[in-house]
Amino acid sequence: MADSKLAVRENVAGPFFVDRTCIDCDACRQLAPSVFGDGARTSFVAQQPRDAGNLRAAQQAVLACPVGAIGDRDHRPNAATHDFPLLIDGDLETRGVAFCGFNARASYGGNSYLIVHPDGNWLVDSPRFVRPLVERIAAFGGLRFIFLTHRDDVADAAEFAAHFGAQRIIHEGDRGAAPGAEIVIEGSAPVAFAPEFTIIPTPGHTRGHCVLLHERYLFTGDHLAYDTDAQRLVAWRDVCWYSWPKQLESLEKLAAYDFTWVLPGHGKRIHQSPDVMRTQLHRLVERAA
Repeated sequence: MADSKLAVRENVAGPFFVDRTCIDCDACRQLAPSVFGDGARTSFVAQQPRDAGNLRAAQQAVLACPVGAIGDRDHRPNAATHDFPLLIDGDLETRGVAFCGFNARASYGGNSYLIVHPDGNWLVDSPRFVRPLVERIAAFGGLRFIFLTHRDDVADAAEFAAHFGAQRIIHEGDRGAAPGAEIVIEGSAPVAFAPEFTIIPTPGHTRGHCVLLHERYLFTGDHLAYDTDAQRLVAWRDVCWYSWPKQLESLEKLAAYDFTWVLPGHGKRIHQSPDVMRTQLHRLVERAA
């Protein structure tokens, strides 16, 4: 739990605060951008919630924070406990995509996603295994597959797999992070895994990094994200653990595909036309090279 004695000095006065245990993962700023700001090394409360919508978003951020760095001095019951998974697009009754919340410390606060699909639901990377989220996923039909983009974002995948009888999917290059994975992708060729689902190996950030293309949604792990300030797609050389040249090759590979959503493990998601995505990819590779 957050400790008001450790509150960062950038917080504005009021009940909500961020303390020094924050790891600056960006989860709170994604959920409640009008409440939380980006400090030098941590997030902070830039503006206290001023209406019911902002309050609910701040309470969602409390739950999503992987290290419990957000506190509420008013000690209100958290009304957002059962909000996750939080719908992004489509619907959660038949076919849609949602943000799972409950980000895990083990994946440095990485985002995870639920794909609701009539042939069986997918979990993309792993949140914390917590009862409110598990119950909600069960209500939507459980899980058939758990797609792990790479070794860094495995978190509690084994617990989700055991609970729902789901199969974990990971590339052989990162298999050591999930040694019991039921399905292992090999090689560098794209895999048409199931109708509407293509797994694309994208080595670079790690040796076995992969992205998942589902219809118009591209789940990019730590390979690709969006910078809202610069308004462009970005990749990060300073957190490329395997090979930056390989990552640039992998980025170029994605220009062959049509997608309108980029849904990353870290960084902001974005919705654009396929042509805009392709143009931004080419520009990213030119800048990075």
